[in-house]
Amino acid sequence: MRNSLVQMAGASKVFMAAMSDAFLTAGLVFVAYWLRREEALEAWNNSHALLIWAGILGPLCFYCAGLYKEITRYIGPIFAVRVIFGVALLVVALLSVRWFQDGLDRAVNPYGVPAIYFTITTLAIGGTRLAARWLLLGKGGQSKNYKVAIFGAGAAGIGLHSALIHGREQSVVAFIDDDPKLHGRKIRNVPVYSNENLSQVFVKHDIKALLLALPGASRARRLKLVQKATEHGVRVLTVPTLAELDDGTASVGQLRPVKVDDLLGRTPVQANEELMHRHISGKSVLVTGAGGSIGSELCRKIVQAGPTRLVLLDQCEHNLYTIEKEIRHMISKRGGEMLLETALGSVNDRVLLDRLLVAQRIETIYHAAAYKHVPMVEKHETAGVETNVFGTLTTAQSALHAGVKAFIFVSTDKAVRPTSVMGASKRLAEIILQSMNEISKGRTIFSMVRFGNVLGSSGSVIPLFQEQLERGGPLTVTHADMVRYFMTIPEAASLVIQAGAMAKGGEVFVLDMGEPVKIIDLAKNMIRLAGRTLRDADHPAGEIEIQITGTRPGEKLYEELLISSDAIKTEHVSIGLAREPFESWNLLEVKLDRLQTAVDQRDDGVVRRLLGEVVGGYETSPAKLR
Repeated sequence: MRNSLVQMAGASKVFMAAMSDAFLTAGLVFVAYWLRREEALEAWNNSHALLIWAGILGPLCFYCAGLYKEITRYIGPIFAVRVIFGVALLVVALLSVRWFQDGLDRAVNPYGVPAIYFTITTLAIGGTRLAARWLLLGKGGQSKNYKVAIFGAGAAGIGLHSALIHGREQSVVAFIDDDPKLHGRKIRNVPVYSNENLSQVFVKHDIKALLLALPGASRARRLKLVQKATEHGVRVLTVPTLAELDDGTASVGQLRPVKVDDLLGRTPVQANEELMHRHISGKSVLVTGAGGSIGSELCRKIVQAGPTRLVLLDQCEHNLYTIEKEIRHMISKRGGEMLLETALGSVNDRVLLDRLLVAQRIETIYHAAAYKHVPMVEKHETAGVETNVFGTLTTAQSALHAGVKAFIFVSTDKAVRPTSVMGASKRLAEIILQSMNEISKGRTIFSMVRFGNVLGSSGSVIPLFQEQLERGGPLTVTHADMVRYFMTIPEAASLVIQAGAMAKGGEVFVLDMGEPVKIIDLAKNMIRLAGRTLRDADHPAGEIEIQITGTRPGEKLYEELLISSDAIKTEHVSIGLAREPFESWNLLEVKLDRLQTAVDQRDDGVVRRLLGEVVGGYETSPAKLR
C-alpha cells in the first residue's frame, strides 16, 4: 500500500486529501455541537446545512492556506501554521454563512461551538497529515542506526538536516560549528558542539559519517576535517560546492563522498559573462582535440555561451563519439537553433582543415589538440613535435587563410624554461603563433593561455593514484619534494575562454593556479579519502605504502608559470600576461623547415637538437641525442 501511495500521481494525492478534508470538516460540525451538550444539540436541529457548507468550504480554505502545495512526506513546522490559518479561515467562513442565515441569535449559534470546532478540526487535519507522513515514510518500527554529524550549522547545514530528517536510515545526532554563540545550544533538538571537540563527539555519539555542509570552505579547512575524521574511521561526505549549486547541477541535499578535487581546488572566481560570450555567442566555433579532458570541457562551456554552430575535431573516434553524444544531449535540453558538426581527423591535415574552416564558416578556434604526457612524448619526440608544433602551425595557417577571427591556443606551464620535449614543443608552438600574429596584421587574433595540471585529466597523477589504490598499492611518487599546481578542469576551461576574449593579438596569458601541492601529500590524502591507512616506518601496520621511484627524463621538481618578469595584471584577477620574446617569421620559417625535414625523416636526435636551438632555455643532454 505504501509503495502505491508514493508512486501515485500528485494530482491524485491532492484529490484524495481534499475529499478526506471535506468529509472531516463536515462531520466535525456535528461533533462540535455534540460536545457543547444540551443547549447546542437543540440548536443543531437548525444547523444541518452547515455540514454541506463545511464540506465545500473546507477544501477551499485549505487550498487558500497552501495545505495542498506541501509534500506530505516533508511537512515541518511551517505546515502547522498553514493548518491553523486554514482552519481559522474555515471557522470565519462558516460563521459568515450562519450569520447570513440566522443573525447572531445565541439560541441558534451557541458561543462555544466555533472554539470547539476550531480545536478539533485543527487536531484532525494535522493528525491525518502526520499519519499519512508516517505511512509514506514507512517508519513503523524502523530505527535509524547510522548516526551522522553535520559540520556547519548555517543555512546549508540546516537545509541538509531538513533533507535528511525524512530519511529512513541516517540519524543526525550532532551539529559542529565554529561559532561559539551556538555551542551548547540545540538546533531542531540536535546539540551543537565546537569543532575543537571533534574527537570527543565522534566517540560519544558513535558517529559513522561526518557531513560537510560548507559549500564555500577553503581547501585547508576541508583537508583538516578529512584528516581528523579519517583518524577515527569516520566517513566524510560533503554537500556540493558553491559552483555546483550556482549552475544548478546539484542541490544542498545531494551528498557525495569528498573527492580529491575538494581538497586541491579552490572556490573559483565568478566568471565574467561578457568575456565568456565575446568570441562564442552567435558565432561558429571549432574545438580541436574536442574529445580530450580540456577540449571536452571547452565544448561544454561553449554550448552554454550560445554559438550558432559548434564543430568538434578529434583524431580518436571513440572520444569524438562520446563528446558528440554528450553535447547533443546538452543542446536538446537547452533548446534553440545551435548546429553541431563533427570532423574525424588530424590537425596536420591541411586539406581537411581548409575545407572544414571554409565550409563551416569558422570564426573562433580553440586549439586543444596536443600530446601532453611528458614521459611518453620524451620517448616519442618526433610524434610529439609533429603534433604539438606542426599540428599547431598547420591549424594556424589554415585559420589565417580562411579568415578566422580568433585563435586561442591551450598551452602549459611546462613551456616555461622547458626541460622536456613536451614543454619545448609547446613553447615552440607559442613562438610560432606570436610570429604569425605579426604577419596577420589583425586579420586573425592569435593568443595563448598557459596553465598547470588539471584535476583528473587523462594521464595525470590523480587517475594513476586511483588505479594504484584499487590494486591495493603501492602509490608511486617520483620524488619526495615533487610539487605541482592543480586546477579543476571546469575552472581551467572557463579561464581559457575568458583569457582568449581579452586578447588583442600575440598575448601569452598565464593563469593563477593557486597554491602548490606536494605530490607525496596528495598521495597521503588520497589514501585517507579511500578509507585506507598509510603504511610507513611510523605505521608499519598500515595498508597502503608510498614508494619513491626517482624522477623521470624531462621531469621538473617545481613547475613555473612565468619567464622573464612577473605577470602583468589584466581585467581578470585570475589571469595575468607574460612578456615573451619571439623571432620574426622570416627567421623562424627557416628553422621550422629544417625541423620539418627531421620530423619527416623520423630522425629523433636531430629533432631534439633542433628543438633546443629554436627554444631558448631548453637544453638537451648528450645522452638524449640518440
